[in-house]
Amino acid sequence: MKLILNVDAITHPLTGIGQYALRLARRLRAHPAIEETRFYSAYRWLEDPEQVLAANRPIARIRRWIPFKPLALNLYGAARSQAFRWQTRPFKNYILHSPNYILLPFDGPAVSTIHDLSHIHYPQHHPRERILFMERNMPRTLAQASAIICDSEFIRQEIIGILKVPPQKVVTVPLGVDSAFHPRDSVSLQPVLDRYHLAGLPYLLAVSTLEPRKNLPRLLAAYAQLPSALRVHHPLALVGAKGWLNTKLEQQLAPLERTGQIRRLGYVPEEDLHALYAGAHAFAYPSLYEGFGLPLLEAMASGIPALSSNCSSLPEVAGDAALLVDPQDLDGLAIGLERLLCDEAWRADARVRGLVQAQRFSWERCVEDTINVYRRMSGQPSHD
Repeated sequence: MKLILNVDAITHPLTGIGQYALRLARRLRAHPAIEETRFYSAYRWLEDPEQVLAANRPIARIRRWIPFKPLALNLYGAARSQAFRWQTRPFKNYILHSPNYILLPFDGPAVSTIHDLSHIHYPQHHPRERILFMERNMPRTLAQASAIICDSEFIRQEIIGILKVPPQKVVTVPLGVDSAFHPRDSVSLQPVLDRYHLAGLPYLLAVSTLEPRKNLPRLLAAYAQLPSALRVHHPLALVGAKGWLNTKLEQQLAPLERTGQIRRLGYVPEEDLHALYAGAHAFAYPSLYEGFGLPLLEAMASGIPALSSNCSSLPEVAGDAALLVDPQDLDGLAIGLERLLCDEAWRADARVRGLVQAQRFSWERCVEDTINVYRRMSGQPSHD
């Protein structure tokens, strides 16, 4: 099999979709079932997945400068589609895979990974231009795709039910967790925790892009309901790049930052993130809606007790290992946080259960399941 992988999503700062695309790119290129892998981003071919992040930085800067302006986006999209058609004329016997929703026009077999339907459920949580982009391009992608990959069975059922895609066309391929996320001893953690001024602190960790769907305003409000002594003892360390539509969140963060109850760390390198997970007292991820919820899996693999939401795909990822709450119930979330931080019997059990649950997910399995989708599209038998 020969593959064209669209690697637009591999851009700084890496989100969950970017991490997914990068891990696919690395492993697919080295897989014996793939005869040749070609990487395409923006308007050109790239040779090496390790160079993609650097190569995409100029495009990312332009997008931040002109974020989702309708006319610019439409003109760019039309020009890019034409360029891709012209550049892929010799590659009709390849499979095209977009790990980030929308397919470029292509005459050969194509697969799209649709991670969630948040643009339908929570349009108010996205820039308007993004919603228009999805509404304009999603119908064509659904018609063009020979197969659709999604991260969870919950999203698969939504794609079938809401988007009216035939069930046989939609395949669940769960994401994985890197082996670098694992429990660590205090000696190995010390340098990183010192650098972020967290050494010796039993901090509560939250990891997410600062955008509305992650439910951070309600997390902060629930955290503020905890007894003052508990907040002083367990400061909230918030890791994540700036997102969008977060004016309310910024207003909530400011007073908590001034008192030291919130430590805003921003986007951190992945090698530091491994230690920040493993060094945490607990992890909170009460997102309103997720297609998978990679940070929850990374936290469990790191051996820390976790709280998350009882909706969307998150129960699939959590299994019986995390404390699941209604993300819209402020009082219930506050009660859950207190138990997460203080119930030592539950916490000890959650650590063990979390490590067991995390072992069910791997990037190797994700890649093998993805290649089985390619095999089915090519008429080859799958390998289980």
